[in-house]
Amino acid sequence: MLDRMARSIRNTLLSMRDLVATAGPFVLIALLLLAGAYALLDPAPPKRVVLATGPEQSDYAEFGKRYAAELRRYGIEVVQKPTRGSSENRRLLRDSAQTVDLAFVRGGSSDTARAADEEQGGVPLVSLGSLYLEPVWLFYRSDAAKRLNRDATLTQLADLVGWRVNVGARGSGVTGLVAKLLHANGVERESLKESRLEQTPAVMALLAGELDALVMAAAPESLMVQMLLQTPGIKMFEFAQAEAYARRLPFLTPAVLPRGVMDLARNLPPRDLTLVATTTTLVAREGTHPALLQLFVQAAHKVHGGAVWLARTGQFPSAQNTEYPLAKEAERYYRNGPPLLQRYLPFWLANLIDRMWVALISIIAVLIPLARVLPPLYEFRVRSRVFRWYRQLREIEAAFRTGKVPPSELLAEVNALDAKAQHISVPLSYADELYALRSHIQMVRERLSAATAPGP
Repeated sequence: MLDRMARSIRNTLLSMRDLVATAGPFVLIALLLLAGAYALLDPAPPKRVVLATGPEQSDYAEFGKRYAAELRRYGIEVVQKPTRGSSENRRLLRDSAQTVDLAFVRGGSSDTARAADEEQGGVPLVSLGSLYLEPVWLFYRSDAAKRLNRDATLTQLADLVGWRVNVGARGSGVTGLVAKLLHANGVERESLKESRLEQTPAVMALLAGELDALVMAAAPESLMVQMLLQTPGIKMFEFAQAEAYARRLPFLTPAVLPRGVMDLARNLPPRDLTLVATTTTLVAREGTHPALLQLFVQAAHKVHGGAVWLARTGQFPSAQNTEYPLAKEAERYYRNGPPLLQRYLPFWLANLIDRMWVALISIIAVLIPLARVLPPLYEFRVRSRVFRWYRQLREIEAAFRTGKVPPSELLAEVNALDAKAQHISVPLSYADELYALRSHIQMVRERLSAATAPGP
């Protein structure tokens, strides 16, 4: 019983060895092709990415933390780089010497400088879509406005002439935005007493009476915005000509802060407030790994897809109102949603298949003709184990016919050949070949035995 089991195991192992030896070169070619395609397409995204955000405690910094949390689930570390704001973010992206991969960029902060950067050969940028509306807030002191009218209300930007106005810190992007608004109203910047304080110091200076007004761009949920909206003696400039601003400055969008959205119980604000808003965009360097772009667009949907004070659910992120060309991965997401495979498979596997399916089909097309050679090769290898003994058997027969070798010596050779044939192992499907060899050996042995037998 044990003997039979040992023979069965030996035959199985022998068949496996033949199969491996036959298919080995084929598998090696397939692995080499796959390795070449993997190296060429580079489907796995880098594990570390740098995101330029903004000043500490700003909207950009807070959103950066949410993006970092989303991508951490995929094993990707998002390094947040604090900056002074949108303009600096854009410069960092375009500077090839910097390591920034993505950044938040406010609409209107790059119109003039963008063309200059491109002329200097800066790194091309692509957009992943607009994320949310960022209103332009002009807060001013009511006592400063009393010099204009009894209502202590600022009605037009031209009335800012001679005022102490904070126009945003350098690199924030607000400065360029204010310049465009003033130019649209025919106001020279030199006619204002400008200051370039950071947002928090500027708010403190406004409350202390050291400033007459300040301009900032921030989401309405910002703590600074909410505080100023509820501070006595501080008023907000309403853009009654919001639609006209949007027609003249394409990066601006009319927006309405609904009545009671801040506090329904206290009815804050007490009426709809008309604003103009820029659109904040997530911008990446052209050439950033496609899988990373795909993950960031999906993260943007989770971070910015809900309802906020100025947008309904699903309004953002959006492919509209972007100042840079839309990345192909982003365009694909806005058109079709998340990739089908990612809905059912882990990200790494879905991304691998998604990035390499064309290469896989090409490799399969090359390997199919080669695979047709494997069965004949396997058959030849197994049958050659049997057929190689036929040459020796034929030589014995030829020697017998010529009579040059005594039949007794040839009989000894046949017996030795038969002993070797007893130890040949072949798969069951080729057993007939082995038994045919042994029967032919027996037939030659009988002829030689008859020749060596004594006469009657």
